[in-house]
Amino acid sequence: FNCSDGLNYKMMSQMFDGLAQAGAWACFDEFNRIDIEVLSVVAQQMLEVTLAIAEGKDSMIFDGHKMKLNKNFGVFITMNPGYAGRTELPDNLKALFRPICMMIPDYALIAEIMFYAEGFADSKSLAQKMVQLYNLSSQQLSKQDHYDFGM
Repeated sequence: FNCSDGLNYKMMSQMFDGLAQAGAWACFDEFNRIDIEVLSVVAQQMLEVTLAIAEGKDSMIFDGHKMKLNKNFGVFITMNPGYAGRTELPDNLKALFRPICMMIPDYALIAEIMFYAEGFADSKSLAQKMVQLYNLSSQQLSKQDHYDFGM
């Protein structure tokens, strides 16, 4: 789910409600785009659900109504710190997630696999050319925000 500053705590409550009952997993992309006031409430919502599951409860009162719990519930988030319009996560919310670091992907390998999957025989050569094209495009063409030459 791609997050934005338009999300409010009620929307997040409904998502957690459905996810927790179904035992589903969700990944909230660019989670730190959500307003700080909403993040504070979301932290409390997450804490309530995760504690109830950790205690082995089958149901709980959430957002004013009783809901069933499925222990397979899981939430993951991605963040791009340092970008404009991004907020720092509150400490109580940070405590609910384990941080991991990501590396820059090997674009040539990704492109090569994509070409192989589409049936191209000379995938390695095509992948190198594609990566070079994207690198040159990002260096020499317009720097406007709506152009993205990443994979």
